[in-house]
Amino acid sequence: MVPIPDVVLRDVTEADLPVLFEHQLDPEANEMAAFPARDWDAFVAHWGESSGDETVVRKAVLFGGRVAGNVVSFERYGEREVGYWIGREYWGKGIATKALSAFLDHDKTRPLYARVAKQNVASLRVLEKCGFAITGEGTGADGVEEVVLELTAVPAA
Repeated sequence: MVPIPDVVLRDVTEADLPVLFEHQLDPEANEMAAFPARDWDAFVAHWGESSGDETVVRKAVLFGGRVAGNVVSFERYGEREVGYWIGREYWGKGIATKALSAFLDHDKTRPLYARVAKQNVASLRVLEKCGFAITGEGTGADGVEEVVLELTAVPAA
């Protein structure tokens, strides 16, 4: 049996942006997440803004030494939220769950919230595996039906 490479988190670098840009262009991922792709200029501007915000934590997700996605936490609506994006070629391997779990050891802010498009069953499952509980449903500012989840417990050390 071939061992599965570990999932590793590290700070996002400028060299990661082309890979992360390509991930967010995937039409299937956009549909699942109910999140539109950005063009290159808007994508780089967004990452540039977040790099200057000390409240934003951005980590690249590495799998087998390759950038597989990212995990971030940020302030929105007066609450701390977490989000992640994993390239489609890495789906179904447990990478999102491992990456989010590792990230939660890094950002111990609680409560921590996540908002997920209602149809994104895979992401809901990842969040639940990591200890998030559904606290409500609603419609986001962009008109997307979403599920709101909350994590209250700090992971055991």
